[in-house]
Amino acid sequence: MTSKILLGLLGATALAGCNLAPKYVRPVGEVPAALPQGGVYAAAATDAPDVTKIGWRDFFTDERLRNTIALGLENNRDLRVAAANVLQARAQYRIQRADLVPQTTLSASGTYTNNIQGAASTLGGAASGGTGTGGTGTGGTGGTGTGGTGSNAGGGTAGTVGSSSSNFEFYSVNAGFSAFELDLFGRVRNLNRAALEQYFATEEAQRSTRISLIAEIATAWLTLASDQDQLAISQRSLASFAQSLELTRAQFRIGVASELEARQAETTYQGARNDIAVLKTRVAQDKNALDLLVGAPVAAPLLPQGLGNGDAALQVLPAGLASDVLLRRPDVLQAEHQLIAQNANIGAARAALFPRISLTATLGTISTALSGLFAGGSFTYTGAPSVSLPLFDGGRLRGNVDLARAQQQSAVSTYEKTVQTAFREVADALAQRGTIDEQVAAQTARVEAANVALRISDARYRAGVESFLITLDSQRTAYAAQQQLVTTRLNRGSNLVEVYRSLGGGLDVDDPQVRPASTTAR
Repeated sequence: MTSKILLGLLGATALAGCNLAPKYVRPVGEVPAALPQGGVYAAAATDAPDVTKIGWRDFFTDERLRNTIALGLENNRDLRVAAANVLQARAQYRIQRADLVPQTTLSASGTYTNNIQGAASTLGGAASGGTGTGGTGTGGTGGTGTGGTGSNAGGGTAGTVGSSSSNFEFYSVNAGFSAFELDLFGRVRNLNRAALEQYFATEEAQRSTRISLIAEIATAWLTLASDQDQLAISQRSLASFAQSLELTRAQFRIGVASELEARQAETTYQGARNDIAVLKTRVAQDKNALDLLVGAPVAAPLLPQGLGNGDAALQVLPAGLASDVLLRRPDVLQAEHQLIAQNANIGAARAALFPRISLTATLGTISTALSGLFAGGSFTYTGAPSVSLPLFDGGRLRGNVDLARAQQQSAVSTYEKTVQTAFREVADALAQRGTIDEQVAAQTARVEAANVALRISDARYRAGVESFLITLDSQRTAYAAQQQLVTTRLNRGSNLVEVYRSLGGGLDVDDPQVRPASTTAR
């Protein structure tokens, strides 16, 4: 009997190579083979580094910003949720993987009874009962008993059934497995593959969350620095506007200036007052947003003290990248792992249409005394294979196959859309990157020209050549130009961060928390 069970297991193993899942083929995305070049897309230096291989600690050059990002990676709650999701997916995969091997259990029991039928049940019918006459019984393999007392060896009958003076003891130890499915058609293996790919997808989602968090913290930090500069410009301009307002009011009182000039000066002054109030609120809100992203209050030494030229990151521009670099982005890898999982689900649904074979088997020992559990002749075994074949289920199993196919088609479209979205994000970032330096240069020249015009108009006004309205207009122009220059510098800094993020940069390859799932699982 043992040899039959072993032969059955070997045959099942030989058939276990059957897999009904369709062969996976990566969809071809409807995107150009290379990232955009020419036109607004500036050519990069041939020695430009690969930004996807630059860790964020090397990409961001401001030490305060680096420390702020590090603090955020430790405390951000969204990142903690993503990490917990990875742990859940890993545990779910381990649960599913357990179905690939028999779940073996060890059990031991002792039975004490004065009922011969209960004793025979304990033995599993291994021994046949004897006959008894006049209080003397002869067991099937046991001895004889007199006066209602018989031997308990071998499960024989002793005395009157149910007599309180007839005591039987049985001990057993068994090891085995129950209802282990022989995966002939790959149902269990495909469910295991689907769980594994979902685990991989969750790890890629964590990496994507990490990259996005780094970019968001950097952008929020730069935005706070920009608004600090805007506030400083407004405060300096307010002092200048206050002097002009005081001068025009005095001139109006003595009849040298018109009321129109006085009102215009007051309009400019009050506008700067309003800007200061708005910017103070904005700076406070920027600080609150940064604290939320970091997950803890950001200490004052880590906060920026103005944007300056916005050079808080490497001024890099990727050169001649093929669009397949996007396939390394975590969100694209996540979508692909989910697609592979749906592919495996089709195989599991198909396998459910075929017979399901399971096996229950135990090996053990049984004896009427503890000392005899492992003695000769106490060995027992059982083997119980079973087969179930669905005959009629109202179309449930076929519906499961159709559902799995529909979900796989949806996953294909999701993957393709993810690749297209990634291409668009990179193309948009590169388009702005190609012109942003020109914008900064033009805006810088505009500020210089506006400041020169302000000095000239003020000198002409004091010489009595121009009216004060010309000077007021020059003040407003210079004020607006300075504000726009700060905004343009912020756009340049944010664009560098976006180029870095959209190309999948932002990870430190030496950080074990962000290694690709395919190298840390299985």
